[in-house]
Amino acid sequence: MRKINTSVLENTIYKMAMRAGVTLTPSCRAALDSALKKESGKACAFALETLIENSNIALEKQMPVCQDTGMAIVILEIGQEVYLEGKPLAQAVNDAVRRAYADGYFRKSVCDPITRKNTGDNTPAVIHTEIVAGDKIKITFLPKGFGSENMSKLYMLKPAQGVDGIIDSIVETVKSAGSRPCPPVYVGVGIGGSFDTCAFLAKKAIARDIGTHNERADIAEIEKTALERINALNIGCQGFHGDTTALGVSCEWAPTHIAGLPVAVNIQCHCVRCEKEII
Repeated sequence: MRKINTSVLENTIYKMAMRAGVTLTPSCRAALDSALKKESGKACAFALETLIENSNIALEKQMPVCQDTGMAIVILEIGQEVYLEGKPLAQAVNDAVRRAYADGYFRKSVCDPITRKNTGDNTPAVIHTEIVAGDKIKITFLPKGFGSENMSKLYMLKPAQGVDGIIDSIVETVKSAGSRPCPPVYVGVGIGGSFDTCAFLAKKAIARDIGTHNERADIAEIEKTALERINALNIGCQGFHGDTTALGVSCEWAPTHIAGLPVAVNIQCHCVRCEKEII
């Protein structure tokens, strides 16, 4: 049994949040560079150049790479041989977010859903925990802006709709969103599970590096086909009608009930921010 004080977790998440607020993931930056090289539309090329320049300035000056510094999504894969001591886990996570959003001068965007009163410190974070083998904790910190989150959808398909229905749902989500989620987007898809786990799978898919593929060949084919169809929509960067509407499509899956086929499509804007650490 390995003891880990939650203060270690708190300080690690604090540093991750500080980095995530000002930094695109390497795979996102590479995908934007690639999109620019093959973009044939002048307006879209200009927009892509501007997005890349913005990311350079944000990193150089350590300023938020987007005005929407996001709701903090924290995924903790906790080894079953870990014994946590110190302050409660959720308190440690939220203390880290509170400190980072103050010290980084990141916008505080969390509020009561009814009164709309801001909590003032971007907490509480959305915390997902999974118990896994081993004596380590894998942390994923994903700040999620809501311009793109609001464009996400969950479908309860009929099993007979099959692969075609899954792909149609992915493409229709991006098509109906149009320019609103600040494309080029990154699309995370959850297939299977239940109503709630399906959405979590889609969120986990967003945390994958752009350009990676599911290890199952049939699901990787869904990713490939959906991406091709999305980019054929000609929405383009910021809606200026160009070659790249999506930087990538990533799918995660889980077994489901014989009577259902849940599909969740989680849209991420061009500003992909995600930090991962193992302690």
